[in-house]
Amino acid sequence: MIENTVKIDGMACGMCEAHITDVIRKTFPEAKKIRANHKKGIAVFLSEEPVSEDTLKSAIDATGYHYRGLTSETYQKKGLFGR
Repeated sequence: MIENTVKIDGMACGMCEAHITDVIRKTFPEAKKIRANHKKGIAVFLSEEPVSEDTLKSAIDATGYHYRGLTSETYQKKGLFGR
């Protein structure tokens, strides 16, 4: 699994977070555990395969929010007590 963190400008509330999660879900149907945080200006989701940065940028920019970058790293599932 790959954990993808997207930096986004323009989110101001919980509804903005919902718009971003919907866009990610529609653009990458295989995405899992999608969450957005307007205070931090990020969205995080898991994927089996690397995602296309150009596709993600286009999808987010089309909603009126501003894509600012993507970082991806291998996701390590944590155990029961976070080990």
